[in-house]
Amino acid sequence: MQYGKLVEIGRTITEEKVTRPLGQRLTRRFLASFVPNSALFTPTMRLGQHFRALLPRKLRDKVPARQRPLVWPTARHERKMLMLAGCVQPSMMPNVNTATARVLDALGVETVVAPDAGCCGAIRLHLGYNDEALDDMRANIDAWWPYVEQGVEAIVMNASGCGATVKEYAHLLRNDPAYAEKARRIVELTRDIAEILPDFEEELVAVTRRRAIHTVAFHPPCTLQHGQQVRGTVEHLLTKLGVEVRLPVDNHLCCGSAGTYSLTQPKLSYALRDQKLERLHAQEPQVIVSANVGCISHLQSGTSTPVAHWIELVEHMLSV
Repeated sequence: MQYGKLVEIGRTITEEKVTRPLGQRLTRRFLASFVPNSALFTPTMRLGQHFRALLPRKLRDKVPARQRPLVWPTARHERKMLMLAGCVQPSMMPNVNTATARVLDALGVETVVAPDAGCCGAIRLHLGYNDEALDDMRANIDAWWPYVEQGVEAIVMNASGCGATVKEYAHLLRNDPAYAEKARRIVELTRDIAEILPDFEEELVAVTRRRAIHTVAFHPPCTLQHGQQVRGTVEHLLTKLGVEVRLPVDNHLCCGSAGTYSLTQPKLSYALRDQKLERLHAQEPQVIVSANVGCISHLQSGTSTPVAHWIELVEHMLSV
């Protein structure tokens, strides 16, 4: 079932039929204008991280601790892949992008980031600002197109929410004569990092070694397992690398992050988070891993157990 398209239909009808209270409208307008705008979001997040210890608990939950930065690889390779850096991930969890580039570098692939690419469009789309979301998508296609013409192998996604949205570009821009064909090509190239690494399984085993982390609980985001229909791949890869992966009994259910849901519906969001963490903790993991920046941040706000992107764990295991 292509539930994303059903949600799109339902969202459109809701926006047409329902008049939201003024407070909700202002909140949604603020989020749609602020979060995807890295020029505003990044310095605000950096300021919040600097004063994180002084923030009220509810606000501190939305501000992950600043990461000690990894070093971006500088080697040049004949094989090249584009990567969407995203709008919030570079400031909230920059090491996810760097870890992705380092793993691909170890496998002989150079990661390229188009400087003019920005938000995938998901935030504005989910908040009902469809025209603005489509503009985000067109801007990304414009930013990526020169690299596509140069022959990049793939467009790598390491935030499953972004990946699920970009894979819908062809559908969302189907009525745009200037972008419909380009959008189809972008979708053909777009792959989550979990879809790319199986092609390098033997090489990945060869360039990694077992570390102290040997047991993880994996929360597969809704946008990975339901939106992109990618299931079992992360578990298989980590198992091949010697990591025991444990899934919670409710692994098919949402953690409560769901893009801006944790901001617009905090009570329900935190209830889902606490339920998910209870099931994850039952697996007695050393680390909880996931595949989307929103899920990782949301889960970490409710636990002292480290929560990370699974690609960060793979990068930690590199022996090269």
